Amino acid sequence: MKLFVFTVFCAFLHISYQIPRDHWTLLPNILVVEVDGALGQQPLSCMELPEELMRRDNQSQDISWKKNGNEEAQRGNTYLVRLEESLGGGNYTCHGEDGSLLNHTVVLISEDETKRRKILVKNDQEDYLKCSAQNYNGEFHCSWTWHSSRVGKVAFIKARRISDNNSLQCSTDSTSQQWTCSSDHGNFSCTVDDSGHGISCLDEQHCPYAEESQQIHITIYVRTEQFLVENYSKRFYLSDIVKPDKVRIGIINSTVIEWSYPSSWSSPYSYFPLTFQIAQLRGECRGCNNPCSDSKAVKTVDSDICQFRVKHKAKAVCVRAKDALCDSQWSEWSHVRLRGNKKNKRHDKNPA
Repeated sequence: MKLFVFTVFCAFLHISYQIPRDHWTLLPNILVVEVDGALGQQPLSCMELPEELMRRDNQSQDISWKKNGNEEAQRGNTYLVRLEESLGGGNYTCHGEDGSLLNHTVVLISEDETKRRKILVKNDQEDYLKCSAQNYNGEFHCSWTWHSSRVGKVAFIKARRISDNNSLQCSTDSTSQQWTCSSDHGNFSCTVDDSGHGISCLDEQHCPYAEESQQIHITIYVRTEQFLVENYSKRFYLSDIVKPDKVRIGIINSTVIEWSYPSSWSSPYSYFPLTFQIAQLRGECRGCNNPCSDSKAVKTVDSDICQFRVKHKAKAVCVRAKDALCDSQWSEWSHVRLRGNKKNKRHDKNPA
């Protein structure tokens, strides 16, 4: 009789609520449910193993449930999460008769792509993730911008070489700030920035002296306080995103400057050469955040030249660098004044 009643009850629920299109486990005790805006339901189990129920003498009605700490009316080993549009996500906990915690499941909602409200916003390059590397040592940094009304946090990070998807295993520490992803061809460790606006990663198996045969594929899952989750991906070679740090400028005399490679750049420099651009300014740009950015008189010099004779009327000089062997990003400009600055010294190594 009880089985018949339960079957009828389940049939009624099946008619009233559509089963979600898909659901999958993001991490242990974190379930992602994909919805399309229609009514739906997702069953949760408190104790999944049959022997656990048998040890309780099948008294599953002793099990109570809470959603985000609030008592729910449903009881028993199975709880049906009610899904309506993007609602239904939350922290679900089940408890014994004495109130003890038996299990917990965080349900995150993934909306249909056509209905999704973006948690992140695009940057100037019309992309959600901005990634860069200071050198070829296998380290890179990716950042993003939260939507002003949907600021969240990182829920999951997956970093791999393109062909490693089947063998990939990712895990995190107890703080969810340190992530590792291991596979046959890569061993990535990632750390979430304190600001929550980016991550820093290292491929510990990367060899800087070998040509990259496989792209890096980074996927970042972010979630909001309303239990919505979205993922954003980017593929690249390190040569696509490498951007040297600022060069260090020194003044030899009133007409000659010298510069040196950034200390963070890969060595030997003969194997990782840089190309330099020089801009000469005849006047100061008062109120400018970057006086070099609008300069039109730019000269490119070879990687083995680190000195330059400036024009007599030049008041300041800007220098920047990029990888000489690939079409990657230029570094930020370094800026030094030649005249009218009593603090200039022969070996002023601090880039502006």
